[in-house]
Amino acid sequence: MISGLLSGCAAVGLTLFGVGAGVTTGTAVSYTLDGVAYRTFTAPLPRVRSATLTALNNMGIQVNDKLKTEQGETIKAAGTDREIEIELEAVTPKTTRIRTVAKQGWFFKDRATATEIILQTEKVLNGA
Repeated sequence: MISGLLSGCAAVGLTLFGVGAGVTTGTAVSYTLDGVAYRTFTAPLPRVRSATLTALNNMGIQVNDKLKTEQGETIKAAGTDREIEIELEAVTPKTTRIRTVAKQGWFFKDRATATEIILQTEKVLNGA
């Protein structure tokens, strides 16, 4: 019984952490505790994929691979000293979730770069 309550509290804490992180940075980007940035766009997956690839190109980030997944697509890319993984998941035919991770070495995750990829994708989607 107590363990069930504790895991429920942990879930609430994680949710509050994600919401707070997005609000404090002034963006609609949320985060997991391990440095993964994510956001859901009201746009179909092909449109978000195209915007993401344009954003990566605008940022000078090299795309190394694009893999189809059961739910959508994974894009693997690299910056100067970062390995970047972007997952695109079709939530509905008109809604896509983007999840980005920018790894620097084995342990460090660069949340700022992961966030900027999402913000630049949004910028392209909005035609700016």
